[in-house]
Amino acid sequence: MATLGIPANTIAVLQKYHFNFQKKFGQNFLIDTHVLEKIIDAAGVMKEDFVLEIGPGIGTMTQYLAEAAREVTAVEIDKNLIPILADTLSGYDNVAVINEDILKLDISKIAEEKNGGKPIKVVANLPYYITTPIIMGLFESHVPIDSITIMVQKEVADRMQEKPGSKEYGALSLAVQYYAKPEIVAVVPPNCFMPRPKVGSAVIRLTRHEQTPVQVDDEKLMFRIIRASFNQRRKTLANGLSNFPEIHLEKELIQQSIEELGLPVNVRGETLSLEQFAELSNILGKKIENKSNL
Repeated sequence: MATLGIPANTIAVLQKYHFNFQKKFGQNFLIDTHVLEKIIDAAGVMKEDFVLEIGPGIGTMTQYLAEAAREVTAVEIDKNLIPILADTLSGYDNVAVINEDILKLDISKIAEEKNGGKPIKVVANLPYYITTPIIMGLFESHVPIDSITIMVQKEVADRMQEKPGSKEYGALSLAVQYYAKPEIVAVVPPNCFMPRPKVGSAVIRLTRHEQTPVQVDDEKLMFRIIRASFNQRRKTLANGLSNFPEIHLEKELIQQSIEELGLPVNVRGETLSLEQFAELSNILGKKIENKSNL
């Protein structure tokens, strides 16, 4: 039975192993059974599911996942937690723990071996400093994913849902919305963790699109354009793109492309929708190709 969501049991495990929290790994362990149940519910974990958990800590959420899913693979970077996980998960025969950096792991291979290549569910309580690289790594590597249900900093969760024109709208908003439908399912105050973080958190579910909402000729080029647009937010879109070394076009051609979109040449990147970025990418892509053929 899952018992680690109870604070006294978490404290007992930490004391037993004389565990010291590692700031470099951004460790904050959940100690609220209601939040844990909400995460499992939001992730829609069923008995036939294979779940990849990132950052199991001492195994608090892993216990809940093991009781809900067919099989769980938990990836933990901190080697000091491995003996603790061997203890707290000893009652479950459907959990495997991998001591590895998730960014260096071949997740497609795990999905193939454990789930026959079918889409997997990812659940995680992510260290805030590494949220974006992990999420983008999962999406960009085209790992077969059904959904990602994660605990992140509240303002990061908000950013993932933002629409054009707002101050928080940016490259992360566009990237997440290109690959998935984001939905905040719970707001979690600092007192639900040990130790308490300085900021509020949120659980957000990213449900993978079966088909991306926009069609783009060159995905990598579109994301280069998006990055360049938000790299210097105060500049106009044309200036941002012409100053970006990865986009090899003269400013006049960039301005011409923006006008082809039906937008003024002094428009800022933060006002463009995902559809407009995809269209701009297709227009610029053709101009880059024509230039290289000259």
